[in-house]
Amino acid sequence: MLLKFKVYELVKTVPYGKVTTYKEIAKALNVKCYRVIGQALKQNKDLINIPCYKVVHANGNVGGYVLGKKEKVKLLKKDNIEVVGDKIVNFEKVLFKFVK
Repeated sequence: MLLKFKVYELVKTVPYGKVTTYKEIAKALNVKCYRVIGQALKQNKDLINIPCYKVVHANGNVGGYVLGKKEKVKLLKKDNIEVVGDKIVNFEKVLFKFVK
């Protein structure tokens, strides 16, 4: 349960115009449980304050979202993230890595 709240706190720090990955969150928390991080984000009940739509796959694919992939892409585009198909354009440029 504690891990879930740590994940939420990290996701809150992802700035406008940036995305992060399950892998980057795991690295920041010094764990290797990417799926557990995904499950924590899936349980997020506060989509406004914990913008889990900013968490994507390490290969730049958008991935899933509790409100559907279309909504996730829409929110990413609103954050000035360019998405073509299911892939983030200039992924390395918009990738946010947490400082340890």
